[in-house]
Amino acid sequence: MIPSAITDTVFVVDDDASFLKSASRLLRAAGYTVKAFESASAFLGQLTTETSGCVVTDLQMSGCNGLELQAALARSDNPLPVVFLSAQGDIPTTVKAMRQGAEDFLTKLSPKEKLLEAVNRALARNALERTQREQLRDLRERFATLSPRELEVLSHVVRGKMNKEIAGELGINLRTVKLHRTNLTRRLQVHSVAELTRLVEAVGLFKAERTT
Repeated sequence: MIPSAITDTVFVVDDDASFLKSASRLLRAAGYTVKAFESASAFLGQLTTETSGCVVTDLQMSGCNGLELQAALARSDNPLPVVFLSAQGDIPTTVKAMRQGAEDFLTKLSPKEKLLEAVNRALARNALERTQREQLRDLRERFATLSPRELEVLSHVVRGKMNKEIAGELGINLRTVKLHRTNLTRRLQVHSVAELTRLVEAVGLFKAERTT
């Protein structure tokens, strides 16, 4: 079954022109939108944060090879899922690719059903990960609205400090602490210390303080 992410694009990258054409034709026949590239550099050159879909790539290619393409995607702001489809592959290379997050590692002789299944999973994964990244960006934007003093209060709140303790340690009055806490819950759209703590952990805030 083709997922709802069918409107996304399958980017096929292979320096073997004949195989690139045949793989692209197969995927288009299955209903996917396909863009073909004869090199990893050509594909990376048009990648933006708005690009949505997955990558089907060969392993051995001139210039930037498949593993290097995978690593470049992982470093980017848009780490699209990768499916390897290679004529050559050994166990160490396959293991490395999977450990680095590949959705699957198939040979070019694999049944087409295997490729379509892997592409379906990769597109579903892309949709989920894009949603998670968007949620994280939204969360970071909310934290960016906090003042330095509100961040100080927040760091004490998530460590379980009571209002009186926070007031004493920061040298401010109790009413001011309560006001800051009200602003925190309103701007971050939470209702409890537990929720605040989860959000702080999600964005990696105060990590240095917690490890010292």
